[in-house]
Amino acid sequence: MGLSITWYLREFLRMEWLRKFFFAKTAPLVSPPYFKDYPLTTGHECTACYSCMMICPAPGAIEVLRHQDHWKPMIHRGHCIRCGLCVEACPEDVLWSGRVLDQQQQQKTEFRSWYRLTVDDTLCMRCGNCAVSCPVNKREDPQLASTGTSANDEVIMKVEGGRLRVIHEEKCVGCKTCENNCPNKAIRVARMVEGIQEEAA
Repeated sequence: MGLSITWYLREFLRMEWLRKFFFAKTAPLVSPPYFKDYPLTTGHECTACYSCMMICPAPGAIEVLRHQDHWKPMIHRGHCIRCGLCVEACPEDVLWSGRVLDQQQQQKTEFRSWYRLTVDDTLCMRCGNCAVSCPVNKREDPQLASTGTSANDEVIMKVEGGRLRVIHEEKCVGCKTCENNCPNKAIRVARMVEGIQEEAA
């Protein structure tokens, strides 16, 4: 017993041990270079293309709002997971976070996105609700019939030859009005995103 107490006293009363015990300090926290904080705006003009919202994997994390005469993306920190995809997807460099933009320019990468329309012919009853409710269709052909038929080939979709025909999928803006107005849920709007890298010269 006496030896144990002596050993502990010798071990813990060393000047080195006492100095480290009483003056222990944590190194100052420094953000590593790969750290991505919540996205901030750069001041570049937002064109309201909604690419940031389309690619965001966290529901409710970002929305593009109109402020008087301009558009601006709004980040909701309670939902944002700081993945940086919105920064990479924005074609106008409206957002930035850490090294995301620098890396994107160095590596010559970008995202290409579009919407894909899929029609299930076994469920579609050719009512034309999707074609009539589509805001882009309405803009392209204000005379679009209530049955979804149209003489205009610039519309996204129309009823033709007894079936719904998708003509200009590339014009879809992803509002899903067609999907929401289909009584049989026969049409689906899916967002498609592809990462691409420019080939080195």
